[in-house]
Amino acid sequence: MSRLRAMSPRRSYDQYCSAARALDVVGDRWTLLIVRELLAGPRRYTDLHADLPGVSTDVLASRLKDMERDGLTTRRRLPPPGAASVYELTRRGAELLPVLQALGAWGEGELGERRPTDALRAHWFALPLARGLKGEGVVEVRLDEGDFHLFVGAEDGPVYGYGPAPVEPDARLDLGADTCTAVAQGTLTVLDAVRSGRIEVSGDGPLAKELREA
Repeated sequence: MSRLRAMSPRRSYDQYCSAARALDVVGDRWTLLIVRELLAGPRRYTDLHADLPGVSTDVLASRLKDMERDGLTTRRRLPPPGAASVYELTRRGAELLPVLQALGAWGEGELGERRPTDALRAHWFALPLARGLKGEGVVEVRLDEGDFHLFVGAEDGPVYGYGPAPVEPDARLDLGADTCTAVAQGTLTVLDAVRSGRIEVSGDGPLAKELREA
């Protein structure tokens, strides 16, 4: 498929309004969820497809090309031995973090009970948990469904990552999916979960100390 055929023609609301202009760029289905995945840093196409259940290969390829055209993402080739292409957010793409956080907070009441058809990835709890953490540092989160880590307060680079933290974390959080779900639904704050023992905090960094003393 040629690049021109794969890239969707840009549609516009043709309204002189910043909200309408923003939706011209990010309003297509899947675009903001691709941003959510790329907030973890560079990712291969196959990894993106695996963590976006329900998206077809054609649609994902088309969205990525559209996002590259619109200055939200870039694509680069990893040096050997990786030799794979990865997609990553540009600075403008990364500026969508507060938009996604606001959208997630607005949508807390829409979660309700998990439906049998609902897919789930452990790292989808990263942004809801990050909303409840203050300060700066690396936080490792341990769930039965999988581990991930957060770069709390980071101004540049990834917002979160997969698996254990790449460095000694400032704090470790051990919790169950039910607690993560309650935080994501907005019915429980991170601090209340720590106080009630639903989140176990370990570590010697300032973040761990602040959470234990909150």
